Amino acid sequence: MTTSANLAISVKGIKKSFQKKNILKGVDIAVERGSIFALLGSNGAGKTTLIKIMTTLMKSDSGQVLINGYNVQDEPLKAKTQFSLTGQFAAIDEELTGRNNLQIIGELHHIRNIDKKSEELLNAFNLREAGSRAVSSYSGGMRRRLDIAMSIMSEPSIIFLDEPTTGLDPQNRSAMWDLVKALANVGTTIFLTTQYLEEAEVLADKIAILDNGFIVKSGTPEELKRSLPQGVIEFSFHKDDDLLRSKELLNHFEQKENLDNLSLTIVTDGSMEQFSKIFNQINNADIKIAGFTQKLPTLEDVFYTTIRENEV
Repeated sequence: MTTSANLAISVKGIKKSFQKKNILKGVDIAVERGSIFALLGSNGAGKTTLIKIMTTLMKSDSGQVLINGYNVQDEPLKAKTQFSLTGQFAAIDEELTGRNNLQIIGELHHIRNIDKKSEELLNAFNLREAGSRAVSSYSGGMRRRLDIAMSIMSEPSIIFLDEPTTGLDPQNRSAMWDLVKALANVGTTIFLTTQYLEEAEVLADKIAILDNGFIVKSGTPEELKRSLPQGVIEFSFHKDDDLLRSKELLNHFEQKENLDNLSLTIVTDGSMEQFSKIFNQINNADIKIAGFTQKLPTLEDVFYTTIRENEV
């Protein structure tokens, strides 16, 4: 059972408008201590706006955010001592070396063994050789990795990661995932926004979907996947014409096409009656399929189905 004492982050009724356009219309979120929480949403859904409000960079129009019990609007300085923020808001001094940036963060937060920890993080983010170079010479991906390392350097109890792996190659993204898991294992609370659904599924204890100004669905990855019918069928085709004809024929079903691999995914109610009807329709239309598989719903299925449902 979750109580207020167990919460690292409590968001209630947050609203925010820009030029009479309502971006956040009443957002409620509860994040337990030591957990990894992922916020998903389409571009423009308001994820970054919410992050800014939660981290004192912007004031909400109404509602309340508590960070370890501190109200971010009434006690911003105390709230700031509880977290670090990384991702889209880099606070890097480009004239200094990567190593110097880490060391300064260590000094500001009175970290023990600053040099040792700096080297550990440079190694972890594949920046050891670049550690003695000015950050102005870094690529965008290197700066992103350094920004993340700086947030971890301060050893906060809560870390906000706003799309932290954007621009990272698969190897560094995987290394980042390992670090996030390791931080959570020692009790750090992680609040993550990401455009990679796989990232949320791999990392998050709980996921929330933000759409049209509200949290429209939330739960563990398994709970979210169980919210969809268990009748997802993926058809594959030899010809794109057969795919497009099938798409039109079955347009009364929720569906998603992939022209790259000539596949069409259909969401059904899971009944044999509906399966038979679909196959009969395809057969009667003389459409040739290369094969089919029955799939369990994925987080991607949940996300896109939820967004479509909310548009209605």
